[in-house]
Amino acid sequence: MLTRTTDSIKPAEVVKKWLIIDAEGLVVGRLASLIANRLRGKHKASFTPHVDCGDNVIVINAEKVRFTGKKTTDKIYYRHTGHPGGIKETTPAKILEGRFPERVLVKAVERMVPRGPLGRQQMRNLRVFKGTVHPHEAQSPEVLDVASMNRKNSTLTADKPKTSDKKAAE
Repeated sequence: MLTRTTDSIKPAEVVKKWLIIDAEGLVVGRLASLIANRLRGKHKASFTPHVDCGDNVIVINAEKVRFTGKKTTDKIYYRHTGHPGGIKETTPAKILEGRFPERVLVKAVERMVPRGPLGRQQMRNLRVFKGTVHPHEAQSPEVLDVASMNRKNSTLTADKPKTSDKKAAE
């Protein structure tokens, strides 16, 4: 009988790359999903579920992310203070206009990564900045162009009319 085994990668054998993503005009959910997969390492052939084998991800321009539809005003985030009657709610628009707009993206990714010690370790490989300045130039990160992967990833490209719309307008 022929048995095949899948090789599990050991933590010492992990090769981590540094990636930089410009989040300007990108859709939050699609971007968070892609980042979560990169942090976990699911894009690699050597993916091992119990090892932190993902890459380090730097996100710049996090305050310029977009939501589709009316989610900016209609979506509600809930949190609880721990005291009786202490439920608080806020919208993405309030957070994006506030002091820490990068929290929208961080929380979206955090909810897509498994809970527990491994998930917390993988979240330490995510760095999100609200401007274009970041202190990780020494790692020489590769640029990952998320907008060109799929036309739905960016709201900036989705606003452009399609060729069939141009013909209908004439």
